Amino acid sequence: MTKKRLSIFASGSGSNAEKFFEHFKNHPKIEIVSVFTNNKSAGVIERADRFGIQHHVYNRTYWETGEQIIRILKEEEVDFIVLAGFMLLIPEKLVKEFSDKIFNIHPALLPKFGGQGMYGSNVHKAVKAAGETESGLTIHFVNEHYDEGKIIFQEKCQLEPTDSAEDIAAKVLKLEHKNYPKVVEQEVLKSI
Repeated sequence: MTKKRLSIFASGSGSNAEKFFEHFKNHPKIEIVSVFTNNKSAGVIERADRFGIQHHVYNRTYWETGEQIIRILKEEEVDFIVLAGFMLLIPEKLVKEFSDKIFNIHPALLPKFGGQGMYGSNVHKAVKAAGETESGLTIHFVNEHYDEGKIIFQEKCQLEPTDSAEDIAAKVLKLEHKNYPKVVEQEVLKSI
């Protein structure tokens, strides 16, 4: 049986991407074939190299239409895309080409604290400022709008009044590492 093929899109250090590399390293039905990044100094490149996974670096102009990205994904016979800390809006053509096949993780409980500019520490600072008693993560499919695609999975964590934005980030990151690869695996296996 042919394995389902995943490509990871990441802009930063790649800690979530590395959890995927580890999770699918010897998987019988799913493999990671490539990493795409818009940041030539992203830590994810070194992590991909360590796992023997090829990477592609493209500047912002390539992402505007997505055509070249789509061509390479087709050449690589990619079935699904996983966004793991990817900081650019996915071009509409790419969203249409991979409809309900692009996963994203958001470090809050959508629909709260989503939308343009709501990523990374911005989200955790907003959660703290709002006095929330819980936060968590949301895994969803990507559509043409930031953080508005169909929700696949959410998990909550309790917050203490004394938690800083950094404390909230650490709690949510733990949930991300625990859940993201497993949830993607379950969704991909449904397609087999």
